[in-house]
Amino acid sequence: MTSTKYIGMDVHKESISIAVLNFAGKVVMECVIETKASTILQFIHGLRGDLHVTFEEGTWAGWLYDLLKPHVTELVVCNPRKIALLKDGSKSDRIDAHKLAELLYMNKIKPVYHGEHGLRMLKELSRSYLTISKDLGRVMNRVKALYRGWAIPCAGTQVYAPHYRSEWLSKIREAGVRRRAELYYQQLDALRLVRQQARKELLAEARKHRATKLLRQIPGIGPLRAAHLVALMQTPHRFRTKRQLWTYSGLGLETHDSYNARRNPSHCVVSMTITTTTSKIFSRVRR
Repeated sequence: MTSTKYIGMDVHKESISIAVLNFAGKVVMECVIETKASTILQFIHGLRGDLHVTFEEGTWAGWLYDLLKPHVTELVVCNPRKIALLKDGSKSDRIDAHKLAELLYMNKIKPVYHGEHGLRMLKELSRSYLTISKDLGRVMNRVKALYRGWAIPCAGTQVYAPHYRSEWLSKIREAGVRRRAELYYQQLDALRLVRQQARKELLAEARKHRATKLLRQIPGIGPLRAAHLVALMQTPHRFRTKRQLWTYSGLGLETHDSYNARRNPSHCVVSMTITTTTSKIFSRVRR
């Protein structure tokens, strides 16, 4: 008990400000170290006792979590949006490190989940596929915006098809604009190939996880959506109740309120998007 230490880290690109509290909540150490794996581990190994560490969710959080997890007793990634105390008063790296250590000592940290290492590949592939899909949508919008900017109607998806591409390009009279459209088409073709490859790898990785087979039993959830759901949820055991699981996954209650002071003082419509099938399947996934 007396050897327990609470460590708050304010992490930045070049340096990390650290505050260490003892079992009584008193500051026993303050320092600034380089944001480097060997330096961080050297500092952690220099401390004795049960080490409880916290730092804010951010760009470095995933890397730092994987680095420190095997070397400390408890590791909590703080959600700064849910901690009002971090925003109050003066701001500096030293002060933020102190606040984090104090919040950890008082057990008032709202954590961000960083748990399932076995799903890291699926999670990264899901992120890659979604990001590439967004990029593809942006390029498609640029293509249509170019034609509409020159008063050329382009409804539907024929404008993207390689078979009709020369026909559409011939409608553009300006050589510079036509060349810009050709470059957009090249970018579109490249992104389509990359997204196809990302989709193939995502589905192959998803087949390794039993939960995707259970999720596909829900009407409207195919292999791709099941893969994204598993990558998003990671494990149902991180949720205290099934309702929290459903809400986080976008499958919870939808409440619509409307107010009419003259005719209807209050009117509330609640729609349930969870079916009995969904409830049973998530129960099996949790077990």
